[in-house]
Amino acid sequence: MEKKANILVVDDEDRNLRLMEAMLLPLGYEVDLARDGEEALEKVQESPPDVILLDIMMPKMDGFEVARRLKQDEKTGIIPIVMVTSLNEVEDRVKALEAGADDFLSKPVDGTELKARVQSLVKVKAYNDHMRDYQKELEAEVAKRTEQLKHAFEQIKKASLETIYRLSMAAEYKDEDTGAHIQRMSYYSASVARKMGLNEKTVESILYAAPMHDIGKIGIPDRILLKPGKLDADEWETMKQHTIIGRRILEGSDAGFIKLAEVIALTHHEKWDGSGYPKGLKGTEIPLAGRIVAIADVFDALTSKRPYKEPFSVEKSFGIIKEDRGSHFDPEVVDSFLAIQGEILTVKNKYKDAQVSLFVQMAGKPS
Repeated sequence: MEKKANILVVDDEDRNLRLMEAMLLPLGYEVDLARDGEEALEKVQESPPDVILLDIMMPKMDGFEVARRLKQDEKTGIIPIVMVTSLNEVEDRVKALEAGADDFLSKPVDGTELKARVQSLVKVKAYNDHMRDYQKELEAEVAKRTEQLKHAFEQIKKASLETIYRLSMAAEYKDEDTGAHIQRMSYYSASVARKMGLNEKTVESILYAAPMHDIGKIGIPDRILLKPGKLDADEWETMKQHTIIGRRILEGSDAGFIKLAEVIALTHHEKWDGSGYPKGLKGTEIPLAGRIVAIADVFDALTSKRPYKEPFSVEKSFGIIKEDRGSHFDPEVVDSFLAIQGEILTVKNKYKDAQVSLFVQMAGKPS
């Protein structure tokens, strides 16, 4: 059964209220009555009507003020208001329109005119309600789809990161500590970047790009890569080529963090004083991401076992980093690194063994 439209009649004279009620009830409407502006506002809040027939000249609060308040409220602003008045001056009608009136009825009210106006405005209200409900449904559906897309994107992102991590491990697979090394130096790099005040998007990009810093080692012969002793001059020149190979592997991508990984792969062995490789860049000629990853990579190498060395203590390793401030490393990066020694040690202890799923799960979160 179709719900009856509700009409609120507001007038300070009981005779007028009864007359309006007597004309509206036979038309099939539910009718509610209010004897002043304050009562009208209360009833609208309790049970919003479909149309309001509002007298202008009332005690306590006139119809202009009632209309103004109703139209300013988002919940009641779409309710059509018909000003029922004996005022016929143009300025009075303009004032009513400015207050938010949608239509007018002149006293004494004609039944035929009342029927036409109310029927028309009930349809307007029904249409407005339909559009409002449709808008809410649309917004809810958009929010639902957005959440679904967000979830799907996160799943794709995790899968991509795991692929990157595993391929980075493959590039250095013969190093028994490679997996944990990649995790540690990636988090070291992200922690230093955050300490330096870089925004979280950049910090996250460095975290995701850093694992690929040595991907070029896949092109270095095992006899050089795994040599337990010191490399000779020719072997060292071959080893240095891993930065060029890494850049070639990563170049041409449209993905932001792959582009960043290309920069890191090429520049993480450059030195602040210009004595690094492959290009001998100096100072701020070296991209900041390369400067950050350089210190993270060296610290983890110092504190890790390698084919050619036993691990150094953390105290000695921090000391070496400090000594190389301004020569090997950017002084500002060194200062940030040393300022978070506790965080660095937490990462070191946390990632003693490679944990791929945990790395991907925690990616982007502070260590």
